[in-house]
Amino acid sequence: MTALGSNGAGDGTPLLRVRNLTKEFVVRAHRGGPTRLRAVDDLDLDLAPGETVGMVGESGCGKSTAGRSILRLIEPTAGTIHFDGIDFRSLKGQRLRRFRRHLQYVFQDPYSSLNPRMRVADLVGEAIRVHGLRPKGEVRGRVAELLEIVGLGEADLDRYPHEFSGGQRQRIGVARALAVEPKLIIADEPVSALDVSIQAQVLNLLIDLREQFHLTYLFISHNLSVVRHISDRVVVMYLGRIVEEAAAEQLFAQPAHPYTRALLAAEPIPDPAHRATHVPLKGEVPSPIDPPPGCPFHPRCPDALPHCATDVPAVHTLPGPQQVRCHLYQ
Repeated sequence: MTALGSNGAGDGTPLLRVRNLTKEFVVRAHRGGPTRLRAVDDLDLDLAPGETVGMVGESGCGKSTAGRSILRLIEPTAGTIHFDGIDFRSLKGQRLRRFRRHLQYVFQDPYSSLNPRMRVADLVGEAIRVHGLRPKGEVRGRVAELLEIVGLGEADLDRYPHEFSGGQRQRIGVARALAVEPKLIIADEPVSALDVSIQAQVLNLLIDLREQFHLTYLFISHNLSVVRHISDRVVVMYLGRIVEEAAAEQLFAQPAHPYTRALLAAEPIPDPAHRATHVPLKGEVPSPIDPPPGCPFHPRCPDALPHCATDVPAVHTLPGPQQVRCHLYQ
């Protein structure tokens, strides 16, 4: 059976192929010695060239840890990562440094992700110089071009981050990612810190850039409406694992997993006459230090069966294709 999160889109070899990715942190429990927290648990994921995959779930489900592990901003504990046919986890030293330009990250917080002591020309131009993508005398002109692309201007080259709004700072972050001409960008909650009107502008910018530069995105967010707007395919994470995956249109029209249905039911609808049709999700995400046995969602699941508390659910493929990890589809 195909592993959940691995069916991709289109034909041929995926641009990104992740298998059995696991990330554990050693933490000290309240009693006893160190213990292990499994933030990402045996994750499989494919991204086809030019595809945008949305990754959703509650805070603490492992989305950001998965994204950072894929880019090796934090080293995975186990698993394989192949990018454009290259074993990314095997790269070290200068080879890793040179290869990193093909995979870039846009961070959630536009305030802390930019060095406040550096001017925009240096923030965006530094990577161009490091990777030797332009002669030294052309770097500043290239930065000015990138700023124009993201909706800023040449007049902003010598300004510092504190002189910009949150939306403008995020545009600088996007320009910095584009500077090294990447193939894949992982955007980690890139609009969650912005006002709603600015969110739409940044989202539309990302969509335009995808078409202009043939980019592939892994778009991490807890905001389902944002994910629906930008994604071709959506994966839903719960406690470090992907529990459902489908094309965006199908997942929002026919969610299969009880957790996905609960997330959609919790989304606010701007209609005073609308009445919720699903029972709201209760409780908090369990601690990954001591996850529940069986299906980790069963303590909160309104449709839980007796064996959900003891047996780990397998992956089931539904028409679409849609994949779901749930005992309801045995």
